[in-house]
Amino acid sequence: MFLSGIKQDLIFSISLLLQGNVLRHILLTRYFGNQRILSKSEFGSGNSSAGGFGGGTLVQDSDKPSSSMVDIQCLLDSEGASELVIDLIVSTKNDRVFQESILLGNALLRGGNTQIQNSFYHQLHKQKKSERFFKVFYDRMRLAQQEIRATVSVNMFEVSTCRKREEDVDVSHSGIRLRKTVKDSSLHMKDNMRGQLKEASSATSKAFVSFRKDLDTDLEVLDGQAGDGPGGGGEEREEETQMSPAITIMKPILRYLQLLCENHNRNLQNFLRNQNNKTNYNLVCETLQFLDIMCGSTTGGLGLLGLYINEGNVDLVRQTLETITEYCQGPCHENQSCIAKHESNGIDIIIALIVNSINPLGKNRMDLVLELKNNASKLLLAIMESRHDSENAEKILYKMRPMELVDVMKEAYAQGLESEAEENSIGDQIKPKDVGHNIYILAHQLARHSKFLQQSLRPLAAGLLLNDDTEGGDALGYYANHTAQIEIVRHDRTMEQIVFPVPNICEYLTEESKTRVFTTTERDDQGSKVNDFFTQFDDLYNEMRWQKKIRNNLALFWFSRHISLWGSISFYLAVLVNVAVALFYPFGDDGDEGILPPFVSILLWVALVVCTAMLFILPKPGSVRPFLVSVILRSIYTLGLGPTLLLLGAANLLNKIVFLVSFVGNQGTFTRGYKAVVMDMPFLYHVGYIIVCMLGLFVHEFFYSFLLFDLLNREETLLNVIKSVTRNGRSIVLTAVLALILVYLFSIVGFLFLKDDFLMDVQRLPGKLETLKDGRAPSDKCLKDGCPDYLPTSVTMEEDDGTERVCDTLLMCIVTVLNQGLRNGGGVGDVLRKPSKDDPLFAARVVYDLLFFFIVIIIVLNLIFGVIIDTFADLRSEKQRKEEILKTTCFICGLERDKFDNKTVSFEEHIRSEHNMWHYLYFLVLVRVKDPTEYTGPESYVAQMIKPDTVFQCDCEPPASAADSAKKREKKNTQNVTEHPPPFPLPSISLPFFSHPLLLIIFSDLEKNLDWFPRMRAMSLVSSEGDGEQNEMRSLQEKLDSTVTLVSLLSSQLSELKDQMTEQRKNKQMMGFLGPAGVNNHHIPAH
Repeated sequence: MFLSGIKQDLIFSISLLLQGNVLRHILLTRYFGNQRILSKSEFGSGNSSAGGFGGGTLVQDSDKPSSSMVDIQCLLDSEGASELVIDLIVSTKNDRVFQESILLGNALLRGGNTQIQNSFYHQLHKQKKSERFFKVFYDRMRLAQQEIRATVSVNMFEVSTCRKREEDVDVSHSGIRLRKTVKDSSLHMKDNMRGQLKEASSATSKAFVSFRKDLDTDLEVLDGQAGDGPGGGGEEREEETQMSPAITIMKPILRYLQLLCENHNRNLQNFLRNQNNKTNYNLVCETLQFLDIMCGSTTGGLGLLGLYINEGNVDLVRQTLETITEYCQGPCHENQSCIAKHESNGIDIIIALIVNSINPLGKNRMDLVLELKNNASKLLLAIMESRHDSENAEKILYKMRPMELVDVMKEAYAQGLESEAEENSIGDQIKPKDVGHNIYILAHQLARHSKFLQQSLRPLAAGLLLNDDTEGGDALGYYANHTAQIEIVRHDRTMEQIVFPVPNICEYLTEESKTRVFTTTERDDQGSKVNDFFTQFDDLYNEMRWQKKIRNNLALFWFSRHISLWGSISFYLAVLVNVAVALFYPFGDDGDEGILPPFVSILLWVALVVCTAMLFILPKPGSVRPFLVSVILRSIYTLGLGPTLLLLGAANLLNKIVFLVSFVGNQGTFTRGYKAVVMDMPFLYHVGYIIVCMLGLFVHEFFYSFLLFDLLNREETLLNVIKSVTRNGRSIVLTAVLALILVYLFSIVGFLFLKDDFLMDVQRLPGKLETLKDGRAPSDKCLKDGCPDYLPTSVTMEEDDGTERVCDTLLMCIVTVLNQGLRNGGGVGDVLRKPSKDDPLFAARVVYDLLFFFIVIIIVLNLIFGVIIDTFADLRSEKQRKEEILKTTCFICGLERDKFDNKTVSFEEHIRSEHNMWHYLYFLVLVRVKDPTEYTGPESYVAQMIKPDTVFQCDCEPPASAADSAKKREKKNTQNVTEHPPPFPLPSISLPFFSHPLLLIIFSDLEKNLDWFPRMRAMSLVSSEGDGEQNEMRSLQEKLDSTVTLVSLLSSQLSELKDQMTEQRKNKQMMGFLGPAGVNNHHIPAH
């Protein structure tokens, strides 16, 4: 009861979390709509498996555990729950207690909790409990296999009898009565025999169950679990009750073994195969043997899977496939080789599950058959995962016909089309297309080792081989378009090719975003662009999600899809409006637009009709310009200039509003919060554009002139002209400040010594010439300003001579030198009084003019012009270099085109298939949307690389039961360090580098780990000789490692044997069989 209470408490906590997840799912559904209720296969991951595992429901097992659930699991583990599970499994003889212990272990391990896995490994490995622990599972598997062997013959006899009757009935319906009359007696006898056998089997089963109930009254729960079928019908219950408890208990056991290896725990994967004990129990081989017997290969019925797999045991078969898959993924090469080289028909069974039809189960529950095929294909992929040799792939190819895979893909594609037409695929039910996609990826991996299969996967070749040019080619064409491949670099610097399904959400990425990312991403020091490309991933992924959401709003999606068209129309309307304003302003009623001859007017009507037809036939931005020109000209000479400008302004305003709606629809601006809206400069720019359109429409036509600045936003060349001034703006401003300082100094010198030379010719306005000959000011000015009766004589003389003194004050000197000196080619000397050689300051004047000319005009101004010109030249060369790089350099690895000359793979093929930049983006999306517990080995590796802060926290040492308090104190200390970080530089730390939480935060914030990207490397450039040498070295290393392991195993066994011999010798001496100790000291002389 104590064990049940612990499990019930954990299940209750998990149920509360699940209720919260359900509520969250309902709220998301109400907000986003029905498109959120999708299976994982909607994302195209191709690795989602419908249905729950043993001991849990679908949602519980498929979702990653929340932090609260992990805390509960860790809390129970710290109280000794994992040790309790191991002790109960080893010591109990009660089936109910054993079952509850397995379910408790499943609850602790749910979600692949690494700490719980390490705790189990520590208890089994360090404390030497593994031999008895694995012996229990080994015996359970052996008992289940015996039960299956004992019952499969009776089931086979029943099914064969039924099939014989159906065949005879079919023959009788065809008109051949003779055969039926001959076999009537035999059929009657078989019917009687079948009924007797069925009654005997039912009676035996009931007697066995009643006998077990007498021994254990709690067995009803186990029997009830065995009787819960998928459909709940009477026939299903009858079939399931025939499965003995020894077989039904295997499902939670296999689930437990799967959870031990979840998230590719390499230690436990190897530990299930080899415990380094005196007696090793290879549970990997036993699980494969169990699958072999479950599917009936030991009876010789390999191709008759439908006779053995039914709704009662299909969940157990599926769980077995998933467990074996988890054994291999990571990859664990030893388990892969163990499964591939096993003497049983395991590989044959897995292949048969993929290529054969499983009837009669497939007629009633095709979804269950699809799950089996999906899991079987994933298992074969796991067996070949991350292997650099072709041994396993060749074994698989040897046992199958390649065209069978193509046929299965074609059939799955056809079923997918039918299900889409019927719209009967709902919830988490797996789709036939996804199953076919997984099989296509399996065939793609096998095609590397089979030229015939490689040719068969080509859509055109497949159509010819299948004698079907449409359906077979369409199926393979669909799978090829939705499959991508990339190359990654492992920790040991070896490269690996990954083939994966493209998530469906990736199809919502717009072409505008692709062009923008491709042209604006910057290169790093190693010539690769992956660093900058990776920083844009979140924005691109959010855009995909937003685009997927607006697909349900057809109007918004239509406007958003034509955003470039609306932008072109706005610019052309702005240009035409300003042309009309420039030609005909000011507007009057005297016929500014003129009158057209009749022939020209007819030609204009014809041009309008033709341009309108082109707009609908060729809906491109190029056809918009002639249409707008013809409409405007026709309206000017039909409606008039004023109404035409009003209509053009209103049309431009309306079109820009449509453009803004499209822009918001593409970017999802308002979903990012008000702060993001305020900081979004493109959005503010378009809002300002609308405001200017309203000012031009309602205030004055001259405001339309500001719309022409949109050309800067549209043309990169013109934008570079502006950047030539703004990029080095600091240098230009500082140089201008130096020029002002020099002007100020020259103004002081001119004010002190050359004040009389600052005489300039002026031309006054006609109204200012009304001066009295006696020097009086104009009467109207005197009445307003109260000026004196007489002006200074100097002013009247200057006015009479047409000159004016401009340096009577220092301020006027500065203004004159700045204005006239910088604008004249010779400097300020061009506007001063021409001096005579007899003047006393003639030499000073010459020096003054020359210094100003050389220092200010020649040096300072040319410095400013030089900075602008050099910047513009740099921008132009940078643009040309960028265009050259885009054409001749790989975006991902940075290799240039000439590296692929005279190679088997061209540069175009390399950037299209091997290092396609969008394939890497799709792979990151796949890692984002896929359930972490469903990751393959490469996917898990990349997920850890892009999340370094979580990677190194998971790779911690398992907590020891005796040191829990010390570790808690250490955890508190590290939390204090995190909350109050010390000033830099940090003192030396005795912990490993990545185990310190502060350094973890620094590492994750400063730089993402992008070492998995191939830089300056490509697998196609590796020569076959070097590849062969590398494979040979790798095989030698593997052989050396296996030899070292074998030697250590033999040494341990030898030491154990020596200890046993010593113990036996002591026992015999104590019993007196060997006599006194001195007699036994004689040694046999060595020969």
